[in-house]
Amino acid sequence: MSEDAASLPLAGKVALVTGASRGIGRAAALALAREGADVAVNYHRSDQAAEAVCREVQRIGQQAAAVRADIAEARGTAALVERTEQALGPVAILVNNAGIARQQSIDEASEADWDAVLDVNLKSAFMLTQAVLPAMRRAGWGRIINLSSTAAQVGGVVGPHYAASKAGLLGLTHFYASRLAPQGITVNAIAPALIETDMVAALGVDPARIPVGRFGRVEEAGDVVAMLARNGYITGETINLNGGLYFA
Repeated sequence: MSEDAASLPLAGKVALVTGASRGIGRAAALALAREGADVAVNYHRSDQAAEAVCREVQRIGQQAAAVRADIAEARGTAALVERTEQALGPVAILVNNAGIARQQSIDEASEADWDAVLDVNLKSAFMLTQAVLPAMRRAGWGRIINLSSTAAQVGGVVGPHYAASKAGLLGLTHFYASRLAPQGITVNAIAPALIETDMVAALGVDPARIPVGRFGRVEEAGDVVAMLARNGYITGETINLNGGLYFA
């Protein structure tokens, strides 16, 4: 690490970003790297995209590792944390970003759909948080950032399972934040609305419904992730990144 890099806010910290091969996850990984963090780029299928993000992180001057894992199951989350620690060191910053969206009506959503969405979007955040907490507690420092959605607040357009999973992340955030603050660990959520990603493109939503008149950019979400990672006085909060669509 160069002398300049050592002076960055997150120098010496290891960040694990789930679903980091594209979209908000990729933007978060790069934003954290620019603040001095080394980054584990988690992905499920796209090896090439994940490796490309790692190369971008390395061009910034930080270490990176692409770590494939299916975080919908306990074995996958445990393996993800273990491989990250082996490659980069103990996780100090966890960004629970990975998620799936199945656009379905009330009548279309089945029990299997519910389980699949909740496993990826909510259960994985719980299991990964549990897995990284021992190291954060030993260090007396940690940042946990959960990517929720405006769907948690207004229902959204995807489906009941998606809205419930994102609302669950807000409850999870509040629970951990209230108990971990004395140990130097902050826990916050970000609730984006209609950020310009592949997921949003598939929904076919008109950006005119956003008061600012456009979709959000993934870099804007990455900026908020980096801010929450730097700041040790914000905890238990939901940052509404929604272009004015919803006011808390």
